[in-house]
Amino acid sequence: MKKIILLPLILLFVCHSGFSQQVELPTDYLSAEFHRGRRDALRKLLPPNTVAVLFANPVRNRANDVDYVYHQDPDFYYLTGYNEPNAVLLLFSEPQQDGQGNSFDEIIFVQPRDPYSEMWNGRRLGVEGVKQQLGFSQVYENTDFKDFNMNFGSFDKVYFYDFHNDVRDSKRNTGDLYDLIAGFKQKANYPSDYDASKYQVYDIIRSTDIENKANVAQEIGRITRFNPALNDDPIVLRYKDAGNEHALKKVQEEVPHSNLDGYSLNYMMANLREGKLPEELKLLKKAVEISCVGQIEVMKAMHPGMSESEIQGIHEFVFKKYGAEYEGYPSIVGSGHNGCILHYIENNRPEVGGDLVLMDLGAEYHGYTADVTRTIPADGTFTPEQKAIYDLVYEAQEAAFKECRVGNPFWAPHRAAQKVIDEGLARLGIIKPGQRHNYFPHGTSHYLGLDVHDKGTRGAFKPNTVITVEPGIYIPHNSDCDPKWWGIAVRIEDDVLITEEGWVNLSAMAPRKSEEIEALMAQPSALDDFKLPDLE
Repeated sequence: MKKIILLPLILLFVCHSGFSQQVELPTDYLSAEFHRGRRDALRKLLPPNTVAVLFANPVRNRANDVDYVYHQDPDFYYLTGYNEPNAVLLLFSEPQQDGQGNSFDEIIFVQPRDPYSEMWNGRRLGVEGVKQQLGFSQVYENTDFKDFNMNFGSFDKVYFYDFHNDVRDSKRNTGDLYDLIAGFKQKANYPSDYDASKYQVYDIIRSTDIENKANVAQEIGRITRFNPALNDDPIVLRYKDAGNEHALKKVQEEVPHSNLDGYSLNYMMANLREGKLPEELKLLKKAVEISCVGQIEVMKAMHPGMSESEIQGIHEFVFKKYGAEYEGYPSIVGSGHNGCILHYIENNRPEVGGDLVLMDLGAEYHGYTADVTRTIPADGTFTPEQKAIYDLVYEAQEAAFKECRVGNPFWAPHRAAQKVIDEGLARLGIIKPGQRHNYFPHGTSHYLGLDVHDKGTRGAFKPNTVITVEPGIYIPHNSDCDPKWWGIAVRIEDDVLITEEGWVNLSAMAPRKSEEIEALMAQPSALDDFKLPDLE
């Protein structure tokens, strides 16, 4: 009897408690007008008679019946502001008309309100909430998508991101992401063997004449490097062998045709997201400043008896203190030889001792992530060898900064940093002049924004682009050099805004010079008297 009554009582509680009240939230999120403007900007990039279809991120399972904290797909958030799963957005190049003659240029399908689910897993906007708070006019529940009359075959192109077949079917929810994708595939006549890179090559073959065949071979080669199986594709093989116009036309006639395009949307979004608008820069700068405060507080609190995870915890406490929802990526705290592992995230060394500690952490604030790295001596003072490597990386970073100018090639900062590091390592006797080495194995820059490795064209720098500048030197144990250098790993990473007037170091708040770091580490910390009881 109690079980029968319990559910209605719970629903009554949910509907008449704080779940139905106005929720207190931060007031500095991106506005509905911003997201609408981004949809309009994408629409301008769409060719006539086309539609872009974007899906929300899947829910990821952590273990058993526990899921990871949900994180929205950055493109979906950029265009909608919607932060819930199980949704799909349709964006049209021109206005469409429904059966009643109403005109629309976008539709979004979202998960419905559900008091019972909301009691367990949090509030939902629902259809009315999306209309009122996000500014959409055509909003439907995700369960409506299956029977929604949409003829994708009527469009010249249907742009989407190809699927990875890693989405679970919740069974109980008939409008979940699994069902939305299945509905799209059915409506769009999605081929069972569809592969975005394959159809990209097919589109290139179909549009190439014999005179330009040699010119596009490089692009096809780039695609096949990422998908080597295409080198054995019968059509690609016949295309490569086609030596005249007649042979080429015969191959082109055999190319399967589909209006589905699973690759071009990424280029469009990269163009949009590369340059940041003022609203984005405000949030990005806050994420960077939060991350810098974390670095500063750790510098003051650091001592040789700390563990890597304790250091990580101080950083992430600062993030939460300022209202950052997440870390922008798994935090990296590598002491000594662990710093030589570029994406070291175990952070489980019990004591950092007298080694250098490489700390690569970034707060994510309202979707935008920082990416700041500092490398400091655990005992507060660089040894001569540590300082020599550190100052060399600092010199390389200074050279890279100077190349952060509008119109410069994307790889210009890396080339400048590489030159300084190569010459410096030779000067220190770690390598011979001109010798190839693996002590600086990564690039110097990547874009930064909604993703830590944000989307961009990798073309010439544009105004209001934000990139990282992060040279590094990593000398693992048993390297082919004097053992006094072994176990030294240094990376200095700052977040740089490129403007028409020049470059701005957004993360300059956190000290970079070796002398400044040592001076800051000598200052007292608010955590000096923070003691916890010993546990067995």
